[in-house]
Amino acid sequence: MAGKSFSKGLDDRMRDQDGEIRKKRSDTKVETLRKTYGPDFAKGYRSDAELGTVLKKEGVDTLYQLIKKKRS
Repeated sequence: MAGKSFSKGLDDRMRDQDGEIRKKRSDTKVETLRKTYGPDFAKGYRSDAELGTVLKKEGVDTLYQLIKKKRS
């Protein structure tokens, strides 16, 4: 049985088998996210900082909210 093929979502994030856009785990390192979002992502944070720590310090709940906050 062939699996369903889903298109990429926001920010080129892939969708899970059920079509939901995957969420970044809170233990994802800033260094990893900089490969996708550029060297200025989470400026002022160490590359070994975890996404959950950055989100908490920035007062947001999701990566999307963080990106949106930094763009405004």
